[in-house]
Order: sequence, then structure tokens, then C-alpha cells
Amino acid sequence: MELAELDSEILRAFELDVETAGTIALVAGVAALLVVLLRGPWRFARNVVTIVHEAGHAFVAVLAGRRLQGIRLHSDTSGVTVSRGKPAGPGMVLTTLAGYPAPALLGLAFSGLVAGEQLSAVLGVAAALLLGVLVMVRNAYGVFAVVVSAFVLGFVALFAGPGVQAAFVYLITWFLLLGAIRPVFELQAKRRRGAARDSDADQLARLTGVPATIWLLVLAVLTVSCLAVGGMLLVEPAVSPF
Repeated sequence: MELAELDSEILRAFELDVETAGTIALVAGVAALLVVLLRGPWRFARNVVTIVHEAGHAFVAVLAGRRLQGIRLHSDTSGVTVSRGKPAGPGMVLTTLAGYPAPALLGLAFSGLVAGEQLSAVLGVAAALLLGVLVMVRNAYGVFAVVVSAFVLGFVALFAGPGVQAAFVYLITWFLLLGAIRPVFELQAKRRRGAARDSDADQLARLTGVPATIWLLVLAVLTVSCLAVGGMLLVEPAVSPF
């Protein structure tokens, strides 16, 4: 099947029945929320959030003129991105800031594409992101996590029907929006226990002189705002009177 024909089928799947599109959006949203709230599913799915988190660091580091050294993803769902450049200044601040909002911002971008019925673009951007991270990963578990994610994405893109692809796109979009929020509150809980003193928020505090608590508030506002805007875009088919 030609790619253009596939795109057309996916678009028709959305245009055929607004009620069906709204149902897919709501069901996918509930499913994504359960994945984020339940400990077992979250423990596994959080790897996806970590991949996007570290990709955010890496992307902004490159934009800021820093030299990207590599990305490491760990089995406890933590990660680290190493770049070379000035140890302080706006470039370092933006690079450090980019991680936690990255999943929410990507989810917001995906929401815009979904609202514009550009489902194949969502799959394409996700594939490009995974490829970029795979090139920069420097440890075995990181390669494993990215390859597994790419396998799932590739299987859906190549073998699933338009309806399943639509549901999958909604699911990953909702998951990025919702999944970006929990790590911010997890970080605050760790800091309250005296742990995670080298977190992004603490690094930002040392770089800027602004307390880490304020940076956590900034991260919370950013992620929740992305959820609010992206969520409205995603549920529009369900609330549309037409």
C-alpha cells in the first residue's frame, strides 16, 4: 500500500464518525491515566518518559552550541545526558531545564498534529526521535529500551490498521501529557526525604541562584499547562456538537 493511501485511510478513519473519534480519545485518555497512576504499568512505561526527557536535554544542548557526548538510560528508569561546553550561562541553564518539560511539550505538539488529523506525522516524529536517541545511547540497557520502543512503534506503523494506529497515537499522546507530570512530583517527594540533591532542579538552583523549589514549581506549571492545552485539543471530537 502506498504511503499516501495509508495517510488517506487514517484520515478517513477520523472523518468518518466524529463520535467514534471522540470515544477513542476518551478511552485512550483513561487508559493512559491508569498507566501513569498504577505502579506496575508506570514502572515499565516510565522508560518512554525517560527517553524523551533525555532527548530534551540532548536537543537543547545541541541548539545551545554544546557538544553532545552521549545518553545513558538505566534500568531504574533514570538517565543522564552528557554534553561539553561552558559549565554555566544561558546554554547550560536551558539544557538543564529542558528534560522534565520535554515529554509534555512533545505531547502538546502531538496533540496539535492529532487535532490537524496528521496521525502519520506523529508516528514519523516518534520514529525520528527514537532513531536520534539510539545513535547517542552509550550503554546496553539504553539500547535495549530504545529498540523495544522502536519495535512497538514500528509494528503499529507497519502492520496495524488505521483504527488501531489512531488509538495508538491518541494513547501515546495522552501518555506523554500525563506522564510528564508524575516525575515532577516524584522528584519533590524525593527531595523532601533528603534525596535527589543533584537533580535538574538542584542544578538549576546552583546555576541561577533561584531556589530548587521555585524551579520545581516552574516545571509543574509547564507540564500541567501542556496537559490542559493538549487535553482540550484531544477531547475536542468528544465535545464537538457537530
